[in-house]
Amino acid sequence: MVIAGSPSALSLPDHTQLPETDGTFVKNFQEHPQSVLLTDSIRPALESLHPDGQYAIGQDSGIYWRLTDPPERGAEAPDWFYVPHVPPLLEGKTRRSYVLWKEIVAPLLVIEFVSGDGSEERDATSPLADPTAKAGKFWVYEQAIRVPFYAIYEVEKAAVEVYELVGSHYQPCPPNERGHYAIPPMGVELGIWQGSYLNQTLPWLRWWDDQGNLLLSGDERATLEQQRANFERERAEQERERANFERERAEQERERAERLAERLRQLGLDPDVL
Repeated sequence: MVIAGSPSALSLPDHTQLPETDGTFVKNFQEHPQSVLLTDSIRPALESLHPDGQYAIGQDSGIYWRLTDPPERGAEAPDWFYVPHVPPLLEGKTRRSYVLWKEIVAPLLVIEFVSGDGSEERDATSPLADPTAKAGKFWVYEQAIRVPFYAIYEVEKAAVEVYELVGSHYQPCPPNERGHYAIPPMGVELGIWQGSYLNQTLPWLRWWDDQGNLLLSGDERATLEQQRANFERERAEQERERANFERERAEQERERAERLAERLRQLGLDPDVL
């Protein structure tokens, strides 16, 4: 595409000119809460990692890695991905998709949620061998976008696989002693947590810090703060009750001493010299 009046300048489409969806449905009712849980719980860690606020998170959003016809063939839409060191908005506008030839910086982590048999997420089909074939997700993330970390989460198996780009190929990451997978550039670990979130008890994909502490969602943080506040109120009340008890005991001791002194005086004794 050539800009009129400037034949030497090449203009490629940006996020406002490319389709923002391929028209497919979200596969199940768990995927959206899972994305929200990942984003909500990682936000404080990312704000600490990026005090300048320069990072972006995509949820079921397109990443355009090559220009094709139709455009959707040159895009993948991970269920969740994180890009460091980019502005959260583009010229004050929300991204409709992430366009690599405009953004330059590749995502550091891509996560796919398996809803079928997992073959789509592990598809390493290369379009170089067959230009008519659609590139497989695994190949795109490994060879085209070159995402440093790729995670495949299977809720039905309560399992997650994490791959790290080593040289030109993904290598499976081994779990640590906690059964988690470290993402060192983010200072966090990925793993499976069995519990209830938004009224669904399932094996959820969760974050932990590098010390093994679960990163809490906003609701969990609020609940913890409420519990902490309740504990502090109960402790303060106990301290007040203890102080009242001590005052009452001191008053009783004073009254007993006064009665004893009066009795000694009645006997002709001076209590102050005893």
